[in-house]
Amino acid sequence: MEIKENLTYDDINIKPLFSEINHRSDCDTSTQFSRNTYMKIPLISSPMDTITDYKMASEMMRLGGVGVVHRFMTIKEQSKIISLLYCDWMMSKMDKTVPICAAIGVTGDWFERAEELIENGCNVLLLDIAHGHHKLVKEALEILNGKHNRKNFDVVAGSIATKDAAKDLCEWGADGIRVGIGNGSLCETRIRTGVGVPQVSVILDCVGVADDYAIPIIADGGIRYPADVVKGLALGADSIMVGSLLSGTKETPGAIEKVGEWPNEQLFKKYRGSASLESKLERNEDGKNIEGNSKITLYKGKTKRIINDIIDGLKSAMSYVGSKNLQELQSKCEFIKVTNAGIIEAGPHGLKKGLQIY
Repeated sequence: MEIKENLTYDDINIKPLFSEINHRSDCDTSTQFSRNTYMKIPLISSPMDTITDYKMASEMMRLGGVGVVHRFMTIKEQSKIISLLYCDWMMSKMDKTVPICAAIGVTGDWFERAEELIENGCNVLLLDIAHGHHKLVKEALEILNGKHNRKNFDVVAGSIATKDAAKDLCEWGADGIRVGIGNGSLCETRIRTGVGVPQVSVILDCVGVADDYAIPIIADGGIRYPADVVKGLALGADSIMVGSLLSGTKETPGAIEKVGEWPNEQLFKKYRGSASLESKLERNEDGKNIEGNSKITLYKGKTKRIINDIIDGLKSAMSYVGSKNLQELQSKCEFIKVTNAGIIEAGPHGLKKGLQIY
């Protein structure tokens, strides 16, 4: 058996190249979300119940990205959020191709949910499945393709981690593909099952296939720093989905909790994986097949601050390699493999505890 070497974000860096970019503000970060929708910045908030409901989705839309409304609520509740987002879009007079996206499953009342969401203004459905290379995903795509006027909405499918999966999803009619398995900050899939592929290799493999079909790739998971966003895009992903970086922000669902007393009090919010025990029990599911965790995270303030930091890092990287837009970033970028010593050198090694941004 031949075992291929696979890499993740910490294993690579981007080489600086000759640049004629006068200022970082000249760099264009617009990109494609799905086959027929676009966004101004390549960032997506994850469809987790502690990350994206109305407030986060509305703020991401305002900032030029996308918030995927999570599915762990009633059809009526999710449809109402989509209706509010549709009104936001109408009031803002944004481009008509702005994604209004909601997550759905592929079992139970998923089709009824899909119909209600589309009826209320959803133009992108995201099949939110742990293992997207599955016959239920194929069947769901066949049903959606066969029973609806697909000119009115796109379907993003995933998550996947292989070339074969990317090819199949493209052939099955997906309008966008979400890639990444077992790499979320609270995900325990790899330590419980041994299943997963490092994200750099996942992106390279899936982009190599999806490009032939002109299908956008969403890289999900493994993002710890703004640099990881840059690397994912430079490798060929059209956009990056983030969860933990946005956890604890003002716009995430849930109350702000206080620990301690003034002047030594600290503010927190809950953050949990969709496959965590806490999340499953709240949805009245049994406590089996736990592949996620939960925690409290320090309150971070407004989402805008974090998104702006990430985009600043992206535009700075684009200026380092002389790229006016993301397409040039992907075509020009050269990568180097990094040793463990290089990883240490890359951080502010003069600080005792290293870099802790978010």
